[in-house]
This record gives sequence, C-alpha cells and structure tokens, in this order.
Amino acid sequence: MKMMDPTLAEMGNHLSDAMKILESGKLESEQGKERRKLSWKDFPGPLQGDGQDVVSILQLVQNLMHGEDEKQGHRMQYVGEQGHMALLGHSLAAYISVLERERLRKLTTRILSDTTLWLCRLFRYENGSAYYHEDDCEGLVKMCRLAINTHYEDYATEGFTVLSSKPPVIYQSAASRPGLGQHLCSQLGLPLSSLCIVPCNTMFGSLHQMDVALLDKLIRDDRESGKLPLLLIANAGTPGAGHTDKLSRLKELCVQHNMWLHVEGVNLATLVLGQVSSTVTAATKCDSMTLTPGPWLGLPAVPAVTLYRHEDPALSLAAGLTSSQPVEKLRALPLWLSLQYLGHDGILQRIKHASQLSQQLLEHLKTLASIKTSVEDELNSPVVVFRFSQDGSTPSSGGSVKGNVAEERDILDALNRWLGEQLAQQVPLSGVDVVELEDEGTCVRFSPLMTAAALGTQENDVAALVEKLGEMIPVLSCTLRFRQDFKDEVLQQASLSYIEDQSWPGLGVVRYEARSTDLDEDKRQYRVEKINSDLLKKLMELDTDLYFSDGPEFCEEKNCIFIGMATEDLDVAELVETIVSIGKDIEESGKFFENMTEVVRRGIQEAEQQLQKANEEKLMEEGVLRQIPLVGSVLNWFSPVQASVKGRTFNLAEGCLDSTEPVYSVKAQMNKEASLDSPKSVTKQFPGQKLFRRHGAGSDSVSDTSSVSHLEESFRETAHVQAIDAEEAEVPQEHHVHIETETALSDQRVPEGQETESVDALR
Repeated sequence: MKMMDPTLAEMGNHLSDAMKILESGKLESEQGKERRKLSWKDFPGPLQGDGQDVVSILQLVQNLMHGEDEKQGHRMQYVGEQGHMALLGHSLAAYISVLERERLRKLTTRILSDTTLWLCRLFRYENGSAYYHEDDCEGLVKMCRLAINTHYEDYATEGFTVLSSKPPVIYQSAASRPGLGQHLCSQLGLPLSSLCIVPCNTMFGSLHQMDVALLDKLIRDDRESGKLPLLLIANAGTPGAGHTDKLSRLKELCVQHNMWLHVEGVNLATLVLGQVSSTVTAATKCDSMTLTPGPWLGLPAVPAVTLYRHEDPALSLAAGLTSSQPVEKLRALPLWLSLQYLGHDGILQRIKHASQLSQQLLEHLKTLASIKTSVEDELNSPVVVFRFSQDGSTPSSGGSVKGNVAEERDILDALNRWLGEQLAQQVPLSGVDVVELEDEGTCVRFSPLMTAAALGTQENDVAALVEKLGEMIPVLSCTLRFRQDFKDEVLQQASLSYIEDQSWPGLGVVRYEARSTDLDEDKRQYRVEKINSDLLKKLMELDTDLYFSDGPEFCEEKNCIFIGMATEDLDVAELVETIVSIGKDIEESGKFFENMTEVVRRGIQEAEQQLQKANEEKLMEEGVLRQIPLVGSVLNWFSPVQASVKGRTFNLAEGCLDSTEPVYSVKAQMNKEASLDSPKSVTKQFPGQKLFRRHGAGSDSVSDTSSVSHLEESFRETAHVQAIDAEEAEVPQEHHVHIETETALSDQRVPEGQETESVDALR
C-alpha cells in the first residue's frame, strides 16, 4: 500500500481539480464557446472511433451540467471541501475494488467498522450495527425483513405461506411520510391490510404525536383477531412540523407486545449535541433508527445509515443486512472520508449551528403580530413552522372575513402560500419552504438541519428573513381586511361579476360582463373575452402598486381579472369605479366599431343614389347636345356653362350624407387646429403618487379634484382617439367623406361614363 500512496494522492488531486472546474464552468475558452453555439446539439451523436482526451470529455460533461444558462448562473449548490471528500469517496471505491480479494476484504472491514463505531458514538447508540443504503426507505425495508425472520421461524423455508396463518401488521403514524407504508407493503409482498395507520392525538397532547392509548387498543384488537403485531414506525421529528412521538411510552408498549420499534426523523441529528431533549434521547433505546447525515452535514451523495441491534448474525444475513461481497461494504467509504475530514468538532459545530438558527428565528417570530408558530419544544426544536393568522389583525369596519370556517381557512392558506413563496424567492439562502399540515393548514417551514449546510445559511440570512416577513405582514393584513370590502363594492356594480376563488392570494377576482342581450351565446362570450382582455391591458398600464393578471396558468375561471395584494392606503371604491369606467369605454368603443361596417355600407348606397340623381339633373340642365364629345366642346367654348358645385359630407356617426358649403374644408381645418390646441383633461397626480390611494393615507399630498372623474375623462378620451384612428383606417379624409358633383363646366365636357368613377373610388 505504501507504493500506492503517491498514486492515490495524485488521483485525488486530479479528481478534486476536475470537480472544481466542473463547478466553476470556466473550462472552455471563448473560441470554444463560439464553436459550441454553432455545433452543440441536444441529441446524442455517434461514438468517435479514435476516442477523445480527458479535457474534451470534461468539456462535454460541463456542457451537459450547465447548458446555455450563463446568464442565469449555475444551479449547482456549493459543496465545499467536505463535499469534495464525499465525491472523491465514490471514485476511490471504484479504484479500490481492483485490489486482490484478501487485501480488499481487510480494507473494507476496516472502513465499515470505523464508520459504524463513529456513528454509534456520535448518536449515542451503544452496541449497534449499521446498514448503509442509497434509498432512505431501504433500511426500513430491511428492518421489516429482519422482524419477519425473527417472528416467523419457518419463513426462510416456507415463505409467504407462513404469513397467511398469522398475518403481520405494521403500524405507522398518520404524521409519517406519505406513501411510506404503501412502499413497505410493495417491497415485502404484503397486502395493504397489513398496514395500520395510527391517528395522532385529537383530545390531549400534540396534534402531531401518535395516540399511544389508541395504538394499544389497535394492537390488542389485532391480536384477538389472529394477527401478529410486527413493527412500529415512530417519528423523532415528523416530516411536516418536526414533532417527536412519545418514544419512551412507545418503547414500553413494543416491549409489552414483543414488537420491533423503528425511529426516523430530522430531530435524531440533535443526539450529537451535549444537551438533548429527553423525548429525543429515548430514541437511543429503540431497536433501529435511520440517519441521513448527507443533508445534516452538507455531504452530497453519501449513503443513509440504519443503526440496529440484533444478536443473531444469521438472521441479519437472511434479511440482507450483511453481505459477503466486499465491494458492497465500500458504500461507507464516502462517509468514512467525510467524517474524518470534519472530525468530531466539525460535525458538532454544524448541527449546533443549525439548531441556533432555529432558535434565532423562533425568538424573532414571538415579537411579530399575526404570526402563529407550531413548535413542540421551543427550547430544542430544530424545525420552526409558522403561519400568518387573522388573530391579532385589526379588522376594519365591515372588512372582516365573512363566511364559514372552511372558506376562511382556504383564504388564509392562499395567503400563507403566497407568503412562503415570496420569502423563499427573496431570501433564497434561508431555505424556507411551504408545507401543508392537516390541522394547521398551509404553513411556512424553516428546517436548517436539512438546508443550512448545503446553502450556507448564516445568522444574517435569518435576520433578512425576519425583516422581509415584517414587511409582508401589513400587506397580508390589509388584503385580508379589504377582501370583503372589495366584494361588496363589486356586487353593487351591475356590469361586474365577483368570482369566488379562495385559492387566489389577493384582493379578489372580477369579470366585466357585456350588457347586450341581443347576442347569441357564442358572440356574447367572444365579446366578454375581448372586453376583459383589453380591460386587463389598460389596468396593467396604470401607475399603481396593485398587481393585475389573468390568473394562474391552470385556473378554471377564464376571462377574469385577478387583483393582487393590497396596501393600507388602498381606495377600494375608486378601484372598482375605475374598472367599471374603463370597461364601459371599451364596450362602447367595441359596439361603435362593430356597427361601423353597416353604417358605411348604407352611406355608400345613399351616395350612389344622390350621385345618380345629380347626373340626371346635370343632363337636364345642360341638354343632350353638350353630352356629345365634339359638339359639347364647341358649345362650351362659345357658351360656357356656369357650374354650381354642390358639396356633400358623409357623417359616420349618423351614417348619412349632409349638405355643406364650399368653405367647409376651410372651416374643418380651422376646427381641427383649434381642437389640437385645446387642453385635454388629465388626472391631477402629484409626482410619485400612485393611483387608488385614499387621500391622507400614506401620503401628505391631496389632489384638488376627485381622481376618479379625471380617470374616467382620461380613459374616455383615449377611447375616442382610438375610435377616430379606426375611422380614418376605414374611410379616408379624417372624419368625413366629401363628395362634390359639378353641374356645369366652363372649359371641358365630362366624358360619358366618367360620372361613375367617384362611386367606384368610394367603394
């Protein structure tokens, strides 16, 4: 082995450098980036015959890891030196496996015994054995097989036929991981009737702890019915809220009924600390426990460990807990390297740091109003679960949440879901997430034991989390108070419909309804869709703090406007009136454009009739001789006809032709210039002032006139300008079409057929 030391050290350096390069993403040059943009594809290509060098292969791996997300940054977490040791262990395991069998056996035995001894001492589990596995459920499956082999002596020879005479029963808390019991039955080949879900306490104690008295009754009932109580799964830190079952009483119950007790949970990590809660310390007396040191210590790709006690090595071998293959024992190598690199003090420091972060957050949450915590042991709990609640919020007059309890809970769940998502987005290093609890509802969870080591969470991150939370609580309280006010205002408007959606975290949902009743259902739906789409665009262009959207991606309600969170100075009445005003203008403009086609068609027909009548009058006035081309020219030369021009104007508003004076064009130009020079009504808004804010609330400036009326005038004028633009697109010459006919010409004769050209041009 001494000759291998330089080789192993050199290999370790190369692997460490390669991992750092892959993490940094700085392997390729600028020329390589340009070439990748031109040649890199997402589909596999043929295997090259002459092979590739190491740099090219690492380049390929780097491209697969990072892709083209240079602007978004790398999505890999920082693993640190201890993480590199864990990753190095997987490469060393493959390298060590090529040793001769005897030397490999001695090496794997040493690695396995060292790691097992260190873990048993760290987690106070005396005289224990260890099973290392990749899937965190695999250890529990092996424990069930061990319990089956222990209780059924003929299981190794008779198989499942032994179980049919006395079916085994596995007991699981209702607060355990979802799907865990079903996975066990699937792996063990047992029916789902072998799984018993034990409810949590409903009358006394924590709502997340297993009901011990009810469990005792269930076990006795199963024994009387000819079943065999096999194994009990307890929690030292439930997946949701981090609560710990009464492990001491559960252990006594398992000893009484000769059952196997298995414990799992995040709170088992606190066993390495000097001061441990007595409820968690009781886990050291259980028959087995599953540990996940990877997330606790920030170690990637290290196996989970199940510590257990059993005196018969033959039964352990039959259950698959031990193996004669030395290569399988190398699973512990990454953990063996990482534990040595961290040392006892390093491991203790990481667990202690995570616990202190939880206590820091819990102390700050106690000072915040409207925040309810769900913590079992405030002195030692490493998991903090909190929730915004309407308790403690100041209700406004008429603004309290009405409805039954289920609706109120749905609204609060939506607000807390929004709160958790915003905190996770704005303070990503905190590692908070949203969790659904059966009793409390939607909550925000802070579990630094599972996230702090990988994210590098520090005290300043918790302080930033508390600061953001303090900023969001007033927004949540105002939104909760104004929801009913907003609903009442909307219901008073005939043109608006209020959409009940308790899952929307905001002020509410509205829809503008078309007032026309002469349309069929398809046309009405199309008009509603068009109006609400244009209304949403108009609202999004306003200078306001409110958030407007068309709802979530998979929302059932369509053609609606979703309004986001509210602030303290929100004027709900002004908001609703503005929505109605803009929607009404859009609807009227839409009706005008829809009728314009019919108006133009009728106007063209009338113009044709009047032009035809004018031609007939011209013929009667000039005579037939003047219509002959050569004769008409001679007559016009000797005896010119005094032509009288009769102007016509096409009124789009009324759809008819009107008479006009010869000076109409001059007057129209003067009117147009005067209209351009005239001042338009605009909303009086001070610099920095947002719309929909009550006067005197959150602002020292007060407008001279009501902003609602000015808003209506502004939006109406915008719609009027849009209508004029549309008219110009349909019919040239601004707002009117001038049709002039001449009854006489002094110097020329109108050729035959020329009188119809104006009609064709109009068409």
